[in-house]
Amino acid sequence: MAPGEQDGPSEAPESRLGFSLGRDHVSFDVDETVYPLEAIYGGSYLFVDRCFVFLSRPSPRVVNVRLTSRGPAMPAELDALAGEFLNELLSQVTRLRLSQATARIREYYTAAALRAAASAPSVDDLLAELDSEELGDDPLEIQVPWEEKSGEKETEPK
Repeated sequence: MAPGEQDGPSEAPESRLGFSLGRDHVSFDVDETVYPLEAIYGGSYLFVDRCFVFLSRPSPRVVNVRLTSRGPAMPAELDALAGEFLNELLSQVTRLRLSQATARIREYYTAAALRAAASAPSVDDLLAELDSEELGDDPLEIQVPWEEKSGEKETEPK
């Protein structure tokens, strides 16, 4: 008899997507050759606020994922939860592969930014440069106070 089979009719609810459903949990196996362990961890992390996540390794390169609801749940809700988890695994794999494909570009830009920051003048250099500049004529009279331009006198506070 295979694991999970019983002699009589099964009283456990059926999963529409082929998952193993329990009273308050759903479990399924994930093949690591399809979904890397990093993607499984990423998907699990995003589900820890919605349910309890338990990962185990029943055999090499296979991870069993068990999602247990935080309260009473209907079989359809558990089935949907497992479906959402597998969709998130696809998203995590895509994100992981994109990250691997663009790693060299990110490394190049990071190195270029660090080189630019190292060659940037310091604040002291910039202040010294400002001090060394000679102030020329002020044709727009920017340095002249408003009172002198308009001819108004300050009034004393009362």
